Amino acid sequence: MPANLNHRFLNAEKAYRRATSLAEEFECLQVMLREIPKHKGTDKLQAELKKKISKTRESLEAANKSTGRSGFKLPRQGAGRVVIIGAANSGKSQLLSTLTNATPEIAPYPFTTREPIPGMMKWEDVSIQVVDTAPISADHYTEETHALIRSADLVLLLLDLGSDDGADDLLQVLTRTQNSKTRLGPESTFDPNDIGVTYTKTILASSKADDVGSSDRREFFEEVFVSSPFEILFQEFPISATTGSGISTLSEQIFTALDVVRVYTKDPRKKTPDFDKPYAVRRGTELIDVAKLIHEDLAKNFRSAKVWGANVHDATAVTGDYLVSDKDVVEILCK
Repeated sequence: MPANLNHRFLNAEKAYRRATSLAEEFECLQVMLREIPKHKGTDKLQAELKKKISKTRESLEAANKSTGRSGFKLPRQGAGRVVIIGAANSGKSQLLSTLTNATPEIAPYPFTTREPIPGMMKWEDVSIQVVDTAPISADHYTEETHALIRSADLVLLLLDLGSDDGADDLLQVLTRTQNSKTRLGPESTFDPNDIGVTYTKTILASSKADDVGSSDRREFFEEVFVSSPFEILFQEFPISATTGSGISTLSEQIFTALDVVRVYTKDPRKKTPDFDKPYAVRRGTELIDVAKLIHEDLAKNFRSAKVWGANVHDATAVTGDYLVSDKDVVEILCK
């Protein structure tokens, strides 16, 4: 990766991966090109960025002319977006129903889910958006699913341990995703040699782990993927969405993988903080950015703040560039 990529470039790159429309992609790519250090080490990446900007501009203009809009878009909600993908009948809809308040159609025949279905998962005091998607197979991979994988903060990839075809079905899913511009990986990042190629952090969930024969099928899965072209680097979590086995462990791991921190606010005029609705932000977020989430005027008039938390003494005075930690309580003082 080229040296000296500043935080503004990296933030724009993260926003690009999470973009849910061509217009958002175009804006993020422009920021990346503006912020990338200009030296020989980044010449190739600069060229890739310019090429991607040109293609995105053409796609955006074509979409606007033909439909008057920039295509599929699902609003983001909660502390992060988790997308469930897998083959037909792998248990995606059942898992969505178990994790969230959503009520998707669940049936023992393929392609019950035809379009993305969102739900909200509660974990302690935060809500996380979870989205079920249409099945992926050798000849079926929708543009909506492709876009959702790239914009996701985390992907749940399902291995069906209830079917003798589960390993082969998963191989087909990986064949489609890993040969596209939006791929699965152990961490969310982009390919420095091709700005169009992105990787989304992925967890492997082995569904129907309580079914008869599931242990034998897992062993077969391991044998199949040793000789496959795909190196499996994903953490695996055996679950059963029908019995609830492994669901609490998976839910906790989802929150951990999102790498967000919760920030509670305290009004200077009140004695106790508001512990009901924390602000969930990415680890490494500055306090001034939390202030912007609360209210733009609060950020504009920011003077200083007091923080209570595990990493500071009670009522420690901080400035806007303080990096918030999980469960910090902040009291913002204005000019």
